[in-house]
Amino acid sequence: MREEVRYKASRKASYLGLMGNILLTFLKGFIGYIAGSAALMADAVHSASDFIGTLIVIKGVKIAHLPPDQSHPYGHHKAESIVSKIIAIILMITAVFIGYEAFQILLADEIGIPGVSAIVVALISIGIKEGLYQYTIRVGRKYRNAALIADAWHQRSDAISSIAALIGITGAVLGFPFMDPLAGIVVAMLILKTAISIYIDAIHDLMDSAPPPEVLNNITEAAKTDEGVLAVSEVKVRRYGSMLLVDMKINVSPHISVEQGHAISARTKQNILSHNEEVKDVLIHVNPHYE
Repeated sequence: MREEVRYKASRKASYLGLMGNILLTFLKGFIGYIAGSAALMADAVHSASDFIGTLIVIKGVKIAHLPPDQSHPYGHHKAESIVSKIIAIILMITAVFIGYEAFQILLADEIGIPGVSAIVVALISIGIKEGLYQYTIRVGRKYRNAALIADAWHQRSDAISSIAALIGITGAVLGFPFMDPLAGIVVAMLILKTAISIYIDAIHDLMDSAPPPEVLNNITEAAKTDEGVLAVSEVKVRRYGSMLLVDMKINVSPHISVEQGHAISARTKQNILSHNEEVKDVLIHVNPHYE
């Protein structure tokens, strides 16, 4: 049931972002062209990359929630980390494209002054993008969805780039035309910084990095709650997309039967699963305990 709720919430956030990105791509592209604003046109390209990224997120979230099969016995949760990596690469390409175009305009002999309408669209973009970021990041963090969190930062980077575009357009309108393409270069740098951060986080997830120490302690303490567990050792926890996989050893009395040891192991597993919703599976090795 939790997986179904998680999937529906993630899908809703993705589709909301998709609609917002479609609207802003066309609005910024059209007004940027009419008003002659390099910064707003660059921002439109960024929104277009958001649109492509959100489409990938929607597909990735769908794959991540597929049930385990013969080829993927642990499920498909790592699809979310893979999607995060793809989004980061899209952002990097977008940043290079925007930066190059803005730099070419900056080197031109004459730089056009954009119309005031570009300022209005930039303000609208900031409001919509910040709203999308706040909603998407809330859902992503609540359900530990790496792809959705990456998409949220994608939305936030677009809001920041719109602020940079607004400053550049306003400066150009006030008589400093070089500020418009200069803002486009700043936008590119901001996008690149966000892309690198998302890429590094995705790599950590794909490398099965351990969760924070407090999560490890919580799992260890949950394992000790059964009175049959005399000691807990070699607790290893790794991320599997949005979920956690746990391996550990527990010590039990050497005088009990195999069946009793198995029962203690089963109860310990259930205790861990009930204490942490992120844990997908627990593998427990039972050892005899000697003083």
